[in-house]
Amino acid sequence: MTRTTTRRGTTGRTRHRSRQTWSTMLLRAPAWLAVLLLTLPLAALLLRVDWLGLPGDLASPAAWQAVRLSALTTTCTLVVVLALGTPLAWLLARGEHPLLPWLRALVTVPLVLPPVVGGVALLATWGRTGVLGGPLQQTLGVSIPFTTLAVVLAEVFVAMPFYVISVEGSMRGLDRRYDGIAATLGASPWRTFCTVVVPMVAPGIAAGAALAWARALGEFGATITFAGNFPGRTQTVPLAVFTALEQDPDAALALSVLMLAVCVVVLAALRSRWLP
Repeated sequence: MTRTTTRRGTTGRTRHRSRQTWSTMLLRAPAWLAVLLLTLPLAALLLRVDWLGLPGDLASPAAWQAVRLSALTTTCTLVVVLALGTPLAWLLARGEHPLLPWLRALVTVPLVLPPVVGGVALLATWGRTGVLGGPLQQTLGVSIPFTTLAVVLAEVFVAMPFYVISVEGSMRGLDRRYDGIAATLGASPWRTFCTVVVPMVAPGIAAGAALAWARALGEFGATITFAGNFPGRTQTVPLAVFTALEQDPDAALALSVLMLAVCVVVLAALRSRWLP
């Protein structure tokens, strides 16, 4: 009787392990397929690039011009995002108005909006006949579309939601009792925000800033629609890649590898310091 029970128990455990093995395989197969779909194009990019000619391609006047413009516009974008997005994140995290959920939805719309549609929306706002661009053109003679400023506006439009969402999450996790303690010590809301809230959510701000900067660096659709593709004025690195694909594929590959390297460095830094 004991041997029979033991044999049945062993058989049951074997069948259980067999089912577990098949279940694991059923999960791993699509998981590795997903890995291949995501990493194979990146590997192909690295295999196709001319590594010996890479320095020369990146040092060409057109490539250097695009890199310099991207550095300038993304830096300006980051300054605007930090200055405006941080108070906005605080408002969304600490506000109690019933319309705040709708405001949050509006702020995050650019995350899912097709980039070209974003460019059309920017033209409708800042264009020569736009809601704000028309009065600027008529009163001051200022035209924003197809200028470097247009590039910055396009990058702010697509990058700020990434920053706001990241920082809002950090601020939501902050204990509100710190605000009360600061208020009892005589600190104004502005001073509390600057000396208590911002330092305590600094990792979230850094992570959001890095994500926003990377998104601004890779912006294409809204930029080409609203700012155009003029070398030295509005042609950022993604637009230079698009142009080089028809004229100089090696230069397009070189710039693509540069963009890939920057994105990997940013994500690695976030992973090691601010992401779990």
